[in-house]
Amino acid sequence: MDLGIQNKVALVTAASRGLGKAVALELAREGCKLVICSRHADGINRAADEIRQQANVEVLAVAADVSDGEQVQHMVEQATQKFGRVDIVFANAGGPPPGPFVQLTDQQWLNAVNLNLMSVVRLCRAVLPTMQQKQWGRILIDTSFTVKQPLENLILSNSIRAGVTGLAKTLSNEVAKDGITVNCICPGWIQTERVEQLLKDRVQRANLSLDEAKQTVTSAIPMGRFGTVEEFAAAAAFLLSERASYITGVSLQVDGGIVKGLF
Repeated sequence: MDLGIQNKVALVTAASRGLGKAVALELAREGCKLVICSRHADGINRAADEIRQQANVEVLAVAADVSDGEQVQHMVEQATQKFGRVDIVFANAGGPPPGPFVQLTDQQWLNAVNLNLMSVVRLCRAVLPTMQQKQWGRILIDTSFTVKQPLENLILSNSIRAGVTGLAKTLSNEVAKDGITVNCICPGWIQTERVEQLLKDRVQRANLSLDEAKQTVTSAIPMGRFGTVEEFAAAAAFLLSERASYITGVSLQVDGGIVKGLF
């Protein structure tokens, strides 16, 4: 299927590895020009080289921390200077640390808000004027299946990503008239370093082996396995495409069926 986004300019954050890198590569294969960022210059430059080799597209690699508003603004300015605009945004950031409510400090809450909520606010604020001028845009925010089915010991993520979902739903209504869609995508247990971190947390809390922790998780997934980053990226690319022009304000689960609710 031709997704209709060849030569669109796509900005993908936290793209040096994991879900962000997979989405960037999938968009590159659809012919997008890319702007990718990560906090670490070495990692994002390596990812850019790999994507250029595999997809033969223009890639601008930027070292930027999305929790820093000035760095987000500078990144978008660099993208605009090189490509003239940003058409597509995949807003992605690492998850806050696990931990029970009674052990989390004010600073940890504020750090999580800055990383997972304010990063999206600032990124959207920076790209929307040009999208509105062009009367076309795609914004997709990476959240988690836990916005629909909270996971124990992840109160920071459960709380703040729910707030991001509210932001996306409200913003989608405000900019729909401008030809801009705003959606969330909710990964389940996709095989990434973040999932490895959460599994290690389970090992420590429940006195399990790593294999036992994995079995506990996969037994709750109707498909009986972890997802791959490629499966996730395929769904993300569709929501970021011309083909998804009448889909906005939704939170799509890519979770192998683990969420048991109807909505």
